[in-house]
Amino acid sequence: MHAVPRALAALLVALTIALPSHATTAPALTPREHRRGVEQTFLTFPEWFLVFSPAEYAELVRDKTPDEFVFWGHIGQFWRSYAAISREIDRRGYPPNPGYHLMIVVIGVSTTVEYAIRSAYETLIGRVTSAVAGELTEEDRYGARVAQEYVDFIRVRPWYEFDFAARLKGLWTMVPASGAHPLRKWERRYALTTEYLVKAAYGKLIERATRSVYEVPKEVTAVVVEGAPCPGARVEAAGDVDASHTLVLLPRYEAFTPASQALARCNLRFIEIAGNRTDILVSTVGSRSAAPVADATLLFALPILTRPAEERRAYVVPVSRLREFFRAAEGQGLVVEHVFDY
Repeated sequence: MHAVPRALAALLVALTIALPSHATTAPALTPREHRRGVEQTFLTFPEWFLVFSPAEYAELVRDKTPDEFVFWGHIGQFWRSYAAISREIDRRGYPPNPGYHLMIVVIGVSTTVEYAIRSAYETLIGRVTSAVAGELTEEDRYGARVAQEYVDFIRVRPWYEFDFAARLKGLWTMVPASGAHPLRKWERRYALTTEYLVKAAYGKLIERATRSVYEVPKEVTAVVVEGAPCPGARVEAAGDVDASHTLVLLPRYEAFTPASQALARCNLRFIEIAGNRTDILVSTVGSRSAAPVADATLLFALPILTRPAEERRAYVVPVSRLREFFRAAEGQGLVVEHVFDY
């Protein structure tokens, strides 16, 4: 899991606010305070990859040991995907947003360092104690539970709010220190204690720094649709834009994906998302043999390293075709993993 979040990088981003930006002409329907740059739908992918990667890790360690996780493979996927989106932003002539790029580089470098250290440790030490034990210990199972709790948490909240201190206490009070395979048990205790202790202390530091200098982001994304949401969508309209369009405020981040799918099931056409009428990035997960979704640009595909028969695909979708994209992806047996909502 990444040790330096976008919260830390925000401190560096704050230093680049004075850099020149290239604003696009804002559409007329979305209120100005809810408009965000189109380039951000691309630039949020690397951030979310650092959620997808820990999720794959948590899935693997449910019944395997961490030394089987391909840390270096995930490092490569992070940088390849970042390179692809950077090229696409340049190709389409979207604003460069140097502050956001700086943030991505910071979290990417920190993740690379962390994953490299963990890979070396698990290969040289963890693999040995795992082979000696021949089975998972209670410490292994506890670490797996915490890994999943962490993933569930960072999908909706900043990582530094996760209570690592409580998990460290639980390791030493809830997991028996004695039992079979003492070498593996105590090696895992050392590894998990080190991880939780460092992240607990570092998280508190970053939380204080972030709250002192970083503005709290909006928790909603404004969406203009043609028509009005149906009752089944469970969203509230913010008001009529004109006789045929409705402004809807959807939750941001993880919750945006199911909320936008609910609007699509109402057979509503998307007109603007955060003031943008051009493109939005969407990722799907499914079989590597599935045909590409029509009427969308397949930007890149990354194999799911914990599930070799599947891959993650990143599509550039016209905002006005998002409804049709959802239907086409579902028809091909693909799961819409995330809609990157600027």
